[in-house]
Amino acid sequence: MESRYKTYIYVEQLGNYIGKEVTLRGWVYDRTEKGKLQFIKLRDGTGIVQCVLFKPNVAEDVFERAKSLVQEASFGIRGVVREDARAPGGVEVDIADVWIYHIPPEQYPITPKEHGIEFLMEHRHLWLRSQRQWAILRVRAAVVRAIREFFDANGFVLADSPILTPNACEGTSTLFETEYFDLGKAYLSQSGQLYAEASAMALGRVYTFGPTFRAERSKTRRHLTEFWMVEPEMAFFELDDTMDLAEDLVEHIVQTVLRQCQRELAVLGRDTSKLEKVRRPFYRLSYTEAVEYLQKRGVKLIKKNPDGSESQYDFPWGEDFGAPQEEAIMEQFDKPCIIHRYPAEVKAFYMKRDPSDPRVVLAMDMLAPEGGGEIIGGSQREDDYDRLLERIRAEHLPLDAFQWYLDLRKYGSVPHSGFGLGLERTVKWITGAEHIREVIPFPRMIYRIVP
Repeated sequence: MESRYKTYIYVEQLGNYIGKEVTLRGWVYDRTEKGKLQFIKLRDGTGIVQCVLFKPNVAEDVFERAKSLVQEASFGIRGVVREDARAPGGVEVDIADVWIYHIPPEQYPITPKEHGIEFLMEHRHLWLRSQRQWAILRVRAAVVRAIREFFDANGFVLADSPILTPNACEGTSTLFETEYFDLGKAYLSQSGQLYAEASAMALGRVYTFGPTFRAERSKTRRHLTEFWMVEPEMAFFELDDTMDLAEDLVEHIVQTVLRQCQRELAVLGRDTSKLEKVRRPFYRLSYTEAVEYLQKRGVKLIKKNPDGSESQYDFPWGEDFGAPQEEAIMEQFDKPCIIHRYPAEVKAFYMKRDPSDPRVVLAMDMLAPEGGGEIIGGSQREDDYDRLLERIRAEHLPLDAFQWYLDLRKYGSVPHSGFGLGLERTVKWITGAEHIREVIPFPRMIYRIVP
């Protein structure tokens, strides 16, 4: 996309300026010198281009000035774009002039050598500049655009939910708590769903998209304490409609990234042939079918004993799936699979029971292949006032805090459904990142809140 600021040209646009003089501004990714030649790799946030400085073609002071450029110095160049099939991006720039904005007073902390993860996390504000992190965050931005495009194009209205709430969707045991002036306790939201349900009763189809917070003491590669989630909520949608919508959304996201982020995926070494298979229809299994599969495969449930030892059991009907079970289920699939109709005991109070089997709720989780794990969780919501009231009481939730939520079933209740898609888990799967901490600019985990 061309910038409307005509005085600025960016690396990603250079293919349109072959044979023309341009001005570029950026930072030194690398510089090498061979006699009368200097090779300076300039990065500007849109890409990296090699700029060639030939001593006979420039003034003496320009050549000498360029020698002072070190890693991450900020500078500008003027030069002519030259086509070169051997170069990344297919172009190089022959430099005519160089000027400097800033030279770091000491060596840049992150060098081409190997660094430990703790060191990199402490320097996350600088690690973002590395090519791998650059590629991941650009894919993240493309995923966000694709999500908004999908919902905006399909008649959904953005209706964001509050972050500070007086109650929790699923109890307060994993919520961050704060004092709210003279009104008592407030919590950082773990989901915008309850408020999205209210918005859907006004607007029909809505989505909320923003940060959510979970105070879970988890150290897995899939967990953050602060993460982003998109949550559509639809009046008159039942479970099957919601599963169809989830498939449409994920297919759109993946195919959009494939179209728009080939360069970034190449930097990451991602096998795009696997992503190309992400087309509807996805696979679907009932929870019961999934348990039968695990039992046939001999996948065990491991539980810790009071003395710290572990015991293994044949996986029983009624237990929720953990990462080992999810990965075992997905070994047979090359694209996402939706598991539906979970036991009521392992799901939230607001989920509607299946009329044909009251042991289960009309819930669904979408699991991604290649170890991606759960990227979507959703359900048809309980739309009967008395049954919802019964569930709130059974969970010992504060009735006063949920009275407004019950009102949605008192005034014009309808069948309705929704789900939440975790942005970071989705980006982790698409990019092939090893750990979720790489797919958000500044990750928040139980052991890290800086930088």
